[in-house]
Amino acid sequence: MKNMCGTLLPMTLTRHRLDYLFLPFFVIGILNSLILSLPESLGVPVTADSPWPPLRSLHSWAVEQEPQHLHIPPTLQASILYDGFVQSVLLIVLTIGFWKLKSWPWLMTLGLVYAVSAVVNMYFYFMQTFLGPDVPPHLGTYLPMNLPWLVIPMLLIWRCWPRPASARPVAA
Repeated sequence: MKNMCGTLLPMTLTRHRLDYLFLPFFVIGILNSLILSLPESLGVPVTADSPWPPLRSLHSWAVEQEPQHLHIPPTLQASILYDGFVQSVLLIVLTIGFWKLKSWPWLMTLGLVYAVSAVVNMYFYFMQTFLGPDVPPHLGTYLPMNLPWLVIPMLLIWRCWPRPASARPVAA
């Protein structure tokens, strides 16, 4: 929206019912990035005797569901670098903005940047998983744990997409 001088006015961020899905997802994403992805991307081994206890748990998961974490291919390495160094920072800012309903003029753009990059990240992650040598043996366990990392950013794209004031979603 523009004022009489033609400059953009900040859009007032209102609580949307999807925000109640996004906020816990953002917090879980931050924790996942800092506890699992960042140490793994920095070279902490994913082994049964890993010096970082969460990566010992990831080793158990990898043995059963995602063996690619045991010998990381380049696409997965890029994915965990993204999670640890980019996604975590974006999610911290988005969490603050959505929680406090900040009317930062760049917040929705940042939400779109995060969401699109997360969808692209999951595209490559799933391509490596399903077309690589180590297809998950139990899709009933694997998909519920991994699909939210694709679906929720897609919903965030819808939430952050610019639209005329008359077409904006109604607050809950």
